[in-house]
Amino acid sequence: MASPIPAQFAPQNILLIKLRHHGDMLLTTPAINALRQRYPQANIDVLLYKETRPMLEAHPAIRQLHIIDRNWKKEGGWQKFRHEMALLSAVRACHYDVVINLADQWRSAIITGFSAAPVRIGFAFAKRDNLLWRWCHNHLISTQNYNQLHTVEQNMAALEPLGISAEGAKASMHFSAADQQKVQDILAQQRISGPFIVIQPTSRWVFKCWEDEKVAQLIDTLAADGHTIVLTAAPDRQEQAMIANILSLCHSQKVVSLAGQLSLPQLAALIDVAQLFIGVDSAPMHMAAALNTPCLALFGPTKLHHWRPWGDNNQVIWAGDYAALPSPDDIDTKTEQRYLSAIPVEDVVAAARSFLHD
Repeated sequence: MASPIPAQFAPQNILLIKLRHHGDMLLTTPAINALRQRYPQANIDVLLYKETRPMLEAHPAIRQLHIIDRNWKKEGGWQKFRHEMALLSAVRACHYDVVINLADQWRSAIITGFSAAPVRIGFAFAKRDNLLWRWCHNHLISTQNYNQLHTVEQNMAALEPLGISAEGAKASMHFSAADQQKVQDILAQQRISGPFIVIQPTSRWVFKCWEDEKVAQLIDTLAADGHTIVLTAAPDRQEQAMIANILSLCHSQKVVSLAGQLSLPQLAALIDVAQLFIGVDSAPMHMAAALNTPCLALFGPTKLHHWRPWGDNNQVIWAGDYAALPSPDDIDTKTEQRYLSAIPVEDVVAAARSFLHD
């Protein structure tokens, strides 16, 4: 194991690696923000999957993003190898002083090892307990209580060798002035000038969703209270079909659908000016929490302690408080079963009203 990092250590170039989904990338921002605070002079770069780039591309603390495109493998072995070598060369050319590998994949470890950074931080995952993993990282963080931690706390633990604590860790979501303007233009076109509620009932995984009938009842009840509702979703065909069905079940006219019309940073700009966000366990829910927009999150059989909204301005309604749920590790992610069905409409309405009347 490497010797302790001296307190006066002042890196010029830092690389953070995380190869996961959109929500995971947003939950790296507390670590990025803490690094910026500790080392205001440093260049901070991130290595991530191409499709998750919108989560971090407007972050003011980040100099550049290194991209891995999952489609490389479709180009054939030789082409994929060339892409990987070009990435490795680009990483080495940056002369990083610190590489922080938040991932558990061999790919991220090899890049960390060959970066030539003097400080290479990773996690001592039990499944990676071997010489090659230890060669790739010269500072390994214990994973003894890893599973008890929120994802933000897991990421922050990687900064311990640098003397940075997890205390006061804050997530953030950023968008450009152009995204902000686009959202203002859309709201003006829809004649929405006053307060509104954003509801995103969809997820790429159906098992994380509430029933369409209950979403429609929630919309109608809040609309009857005088609130304007804006429905959002990804452009995905399945999510679009779900929104169409919800709209067909609604009786109220005070609902506008922007489903599939916004990029993720534009969705962030919309959520940022909303009075309240209501959604399921998804990237937009993490965005709302990071933007400090009041957030009401509906959860089913996912690991709540890992994925609950991070921040102070939110409330979770968990289906497990109403009915028995299967273990998150036993879920067939392709199932059509909606495990949130035990959550009653009136409890979500009551929680929403308490936010709206604060």
